[in-house]
Amino acid sequence: MKPLKRSARRSLLVAHIAVSVGWLGVTVGLLALAITAFSTADPATARAATRAMKVFGDWLIVPVALFSLFSGLVLALGTPWGLARHRWVWTKFWLTLITVALSVFSLRPGIDEAATRGTVDADLVVAPSVATATYLFITAISVLKPWGPTRRGHRLRRSAGAGKGVDERTPRRTA
Repeated sequence: MKPLKRSARRSLLVAHIAVSVGWLGVTVGLLALAITAFSTADPATARAATRAMKVFGDWLIVPVALFSLFSGLVLALGTPWGLARHRWVWTKFWLTLITVALSVFSLRPGIDEAATRGTVDADLVVAPSVATATYLFITAISVLKPWGPTRRGHRLRRSAGAGKGVDERTPRRTA
């Protein structure tokens, strides 16, 4: 893929961060609603919480998850970070892909079923808990950038020769 121009990269980065933080917020909201529906003794409160969860599930989960995946993929492929050059990017990609699939094929149908019943079982409390922990981990590795290059990243650095490596184009970090 052709490298992104600076303005495009920055705009996409801001959009990616915003939607990814939004995905975390949606998940925390789902967790709060699931805990409310699971722990209340009031059937009306449980029904209201499951109906609110259905709104999140119907309108937010899929578009937010897919945009987060898509924007991250474009950023990885259109910048020197690459998709398979650094372990943190590779890990983030696979965790995002897995959580998108689970959100679309497991969480959303579970929310639909709970909204139909008007009650939540423990699985619908566990799912957003695990998702929240995963998104916090993804956020942490995005900030900390641990672990170093992958085998492919090492090969690309070696093939770059005696000059600066692929990931060392500028002396300072840029957004």
